[in-house]
Amino acid sequence: MLNIITGIILRALKVVIYGVEGIGKSTLASQCPDPIFIDVEGGTSQLNVRRVQRPNTWEELISMILEIARTVGICKTLVLDTADWCETLCAEHICAKYNQKSIESFNYGKGYTLLAEEWGRLISALNAVIAAGINVVVLAHARQRKIELPDQAGSFDHYELKLTRQVAPILKEWADLLLFCNYETFVITTDSNSKKATGGRRVMYTSHSPVYDAKNRNGLPDVLPLDYSGIAHLFGDAPAAPKPMDELRSLMDRDNVTEEQLRQVVSQRGHYSTDVPITDYPEDFITGWCLKHWQSIVNMITAAKPAESNEKE
Repeated sequence: MLNIITGIILRALKVVIYGVEGIGKSTLASQCPDPIFIDVEGGTSQLNVRRVQRPNTWEELISMILEIARTVGICKTLVLDTADWCETLCAEHICAKYNQKSIESFNYGKGYTLLAEEWGRLISALNAVIAAGINVVVLAHARQRKIELPDQAGSFDHYELKLTRQVAPILKEWADLLLFCNYETFVITTDSNSKKATGGRRVMYTSHSPVYDAKNRNGLPDVLPLDYSGIAHLFGDAPAAPKPMDELRSLMDRDNVTEEQLRQVVSQRGHYSTDVPITDYPEDFITGWCLKHWQSIVNMITAAKPAESNEKE
């Protein structure tokens, strides 16, 4: 007879955080509850964190993960830093086992098939950690790849996990939360009609886009500042992240932007007329346009101020 269970099942979190070099992935992970690092890359020397000795082989790595799963109270979060270095250990293990010089040396791409199968052992070990009630955060680097769609003209750059095409889908499917970290920049038109890049705020993207891979099952805004406070509530560390309208008003106060100025910009861009109060803006518009393009909005308001002064004179 089937034992049917209803309701939400609470368990530890499975998180993958990837991004460009040096943006602060390890620092972000270090703020998770009571973390312990398996620093495969050796990049946490400047962080005051607990870590186990650096594994030199694939078998050592798997053994360490399983030992953490068996050790009661050792930590609340396991951080694996980084997935791409783990994949290197995995490839070295397979090559040594089958006496091959590289993963490319196998005939008919068999090496990559073996790589994906062996990677399953890592996923199983991480699942044992999850079953023990310990959160798992896997860090990874990002790389750009040119995408060309056969039914459309042109191409575009796409950020993805710096892993082989056999391993990356396995890790993405495993994760509850896939965060892409990058610098948010805007291209504005100057008075001389030239293009200029501005901004540079560090952010994390939580939802899929043609430009990057990301996902979340927690109703997070599409983009958040690169700060642990935005995801802390998922770990039970803090109240839920502020609502989009609260975050918008906070930015308005910080940058001395009035509601009238914001409504003017929104109207100029063809979204809502100036007589629509910002409290009537949908949350997805606030998140997907106002917050996402905030620095550009501020720049437009600043650029308009000299013209307004001249008109008053």
